[in-house]
Amino acid sequence: MEPNDPPARRNLYMPSWFYPTADIVLVFLSFVIGYLIRYELQIFRPVLEINRADFSPYLVYAVFYTVYLFLNYQGDKLYRNVRGRSWFEELTIIINGVARATVVAMAISFFFQPLVSSRLMLAYVAGITIILQSGMRLARRFIRAYLRTKGIGVQRVLVVGAGDVGKAVLRTMLARRELGYVPVGYVDDNAERASVSLGRLKGLGGTENLAQTIRNNFVELVIITLPWSEHDRILELVQVCKRAGVESRIVPDVFQLNLRQVHIENLDGIPLMGVNGEVAFQGRHWVLKRAIDLGLIILVSPVLLVLFGLIALAIRLEGEGPVFYSQRRVGLNGREFNIYKFRSMIPNAESLRDQLVKEHGEDPRHPKIKNDPRITRVGSFIRRASLDELPNLINVFRGQMSLVGPRPPTPDEVQLYETWHMQRLQVLPGLTGLWQVSGRNEVPFDEMCLLDIYYIENWSVKMDAQILMMTVPRVLLRHGAY
Repeated sequence: MEPNDPPARRNLYMPSWFYPTADIVLVFLSFVIGYLIRYELQIFRPVLEINRADFSPYLVYAVFYTVYLFLNYQGDKLYRNVRGRSWFEELTIIINGVARATVVAMAISFFFQPLVSSRLMLAYVAGITIILQSGMRLARRFIRAYLRTKGIGVQRVLVVGAGDVGKAVLRTMLARRELGYVPVGYVDDNAERASVSLGRLKGLGGTENLAQTIRNNFVELVIITLPWSEHDRILELVQVCKRAGVESRIVPDVFQLNLRQVHIENLDGIPLMGVNGEVAFQGRHWVLKRAIDLGLIILVSPVLLVLFGLIALAIRLEGEGPVFYSQRRVGLNGREFNIYKFRSMIPNAESLRDQLVKEHGEDPRHPKIKNDPRITRVGSFIRRASLDELPNLINVFRGQMSLVGPRPPTPDEVQLYETWHMQRLQVLPGLTGLWQVSGRNEVPFDEMCLLDIYYIENWSVKMDAQILMMTVPRVLLRHGAY
């Protein structure tokens, strides 16, 4: 590929006829399966010989069912491509449509009293249709999310404005890669912000050269996050995007608030926005998160005790020095504590740190040195497998850390933080987090902070569970670890 050629991009969206056609096929398949269960397998209720019937009379029901479902799905916008719509929303539309179609089909059967009719079979068909149609959409989500993490079917995005709203948009795109947005950078009329990169996200100058920036970076979508007081300028930028042949989206000022704090009502077409002030981490959430941490530690404690013993023995047999390593770290709201790890370096490693950071040109706020000469042979293995961090569980048990959260920095690193970086200290630090499952040591510091802040703003038990499950394969494959 030539340097000036646009990156290859494959569209993951199917033709508009695909899903209606697939649903039609699945409805007829549901009738076939329902017929076999009712008349051949006879699972719940036997069929008397006098009541046996061929499949052909049920074709009329299948045609009616298909047409009725298609009209319902069209009315509920199931076939519209809405990025970010949850599977549960699609499932709700499918259940509602199938329920209506089944009730109407049974009512018609009751009213006309056809010679061939089985209401139990229609109940089977309803359940099978829901399973097949929702299952197809769930499989589509898994496949699409996987391909997007591999860079297939993604959309290159430029963010206009690098203030609080712009950073919120950037960290959401970084944390939710399965949505298919890849930020190429941002522009801002503030010269200082426009010239500074956030990790791998580049500051690409001011908005006066927006058209050229779009062409140079093969941008496909522009998201404008400027204050609404600059509405004239926003409209100008929208026109620039239109002339450049790219889509544009505008984020209103209200989304400086966390989306969880905003609820929207409808007054006959007029949107009414309310603010409830709720944040992700409230008292009951702390208690729930703490209970989950302790419960999981107790559950896997037999395996942990064996691992602790084996690793401690290996470190002791390798040479002199303590088995455990303690270091001062900064936790919730800036409180310091001693973190515990298995020693993976030579005994005097800390005294050589500053020199190595300078020699390797590492970011002192988050130094990660490849081929670090201080690491021992046993240390190299346990670091790549993240086994050196198992003693962090002592900190979790003591309430200084959690299983999931931002990694705790050292006091020296915090001294170098900018104001917005401090937001990552608003929750208990963790053994693993979005940063670890998004690339671990390959993720630059600013990008890591964006991911941590996204986690804080959008915390849920489901998110913690997803991060823990994603951590296991990344640890086993040693992805991004050294």
